[in-house]
Amino acid sequence: MFRISQFMQEIAQPTPLGPKRNPPGPVVIWNLIRRCNLTCKHCYSISADKDFPGELSTAEAFGVMDDLQRFRVPVLILSGGEPLLRPDIFDIAHRAKETGFYVGLSSNGTLIDEGNIERIAAVGFDYVGVSLDGIRDTHDRFRRMAGAFDASMRGIRLCKARGIKVGVRFTLTQDNAHDLPGLLQLMNEEGIDKFYLSHLNYAGRGNKNRKDDVFHQVTRQAMDLLFDTCWRDRQDGRQREFVTGNNDADGVYLLHWVRRKFPELEEHIRAKLRQWGGNSSGVNVANIDNLGNVHPDTMWWNYTLGNVRERPFSEIWADVGDPIMAGLKAQPRKIGGRCGACRHFDICGGNTRVRAWQVTGDPWAEDPACYLDDEEIGLEAGSV
Repeated sequence: MFRISQFMQEIAQPTPLGPKRNPPGPVVIWNLIRRCNLTCKHCYSISADKDFPGELSTAEAFGVMDDLQRFRVPVLILSGGEPLLRPDIFDIAHRAKETGFYVGLSSNGTLIDEGNIERIAAVGFDYVGVSLDGIRDTHDRFRRMAGAFDASMRGIRLCKARGIKVGVRFTLTQDNAHDLPGLLQLMNEEGIDKFYLSHLNYAGRGNKNRKDDVFHQVTRQAMDLLFDTCWRDRQDGRQREFVTGNNDADGVYLLHWVRRKFPELEEHIRAKLRQWGGNSSGVNVANIDNLGNVHPDTMWWNYTLGNVRERPFSEIWADVGDPIMAGLKAQPRKIGGRCGACRHFDICGGNTRVRAWQVTGDPWAEDPACYLDDEEIGLEAGSV
């Protein structure tokens, strides 16, 4: 995850570099259930509105949680499918809070209503993220359900009314990029706390729609809009968060944005970006799916490292006998093509490995979704 707001704060009020502080354990995105009331076009878990056999029981989930706590995992994001369809979601969420995790709920928002909002509020979720794919017509088309946008907005407003920090997650494609300005305006109108832009990754249903991925120029325009919006927020004293995910080239693109607008701060921001280090799949971010399979992140569902029913997560995550985990944890990673030759490799870390794997069959090939040109990454045209 690339936290734009933190870097804008560094532009506004630069701070000394200081030592790098690695988190004690990985952030764990936990897909507790695969069932969902929607069939979204870009779903990485290929969910459906039916029960899937073999999902972890409540007792098994509690046991996994205890292991995660001992392993010093700081953050649990409870996801799905649609996690609110899991009958024991509030038992699991309360237990997670009592155990001491920062706990997020990742929902499509349509099932947050007057009948369960008090139970949601009682958990004390640190954050509730609701997915929106655009303004009403676009969102409903992507979600394949009429009225989905209005239902999700109802859920957002109910959370806001009870003081729950709530954010919007937006997966950018060429079919919905035109709605990004409208969504940012919606943030203003609704007082939404956080905006997360996810670049389309080649996984699950998203992989089947790879032809719909945005052109590089559209991605650049979207990032310029996010940077400019976040900078205006900082100037106006607003504390909203802007983050992106699934394309670590965003950090390098920010450096070029800083070079144009704040050239005197380029080296300072470069040092901060190096300290960030780019992609952290298999290192600082992990995924457990509904069956207990462990993956390097949520986009690696076709590659399993182990299962928590057979080995504790803590053992699976520390095991570099697996070639993918060994490669992801290597410092620096050994990446080929444009990524390996990029002068900004120490910022990006080689970007998203699962895209390279999906497209080429080689997880250590260049990321095909890097939207920077050869000159921007320090290569002569056609040299790789």
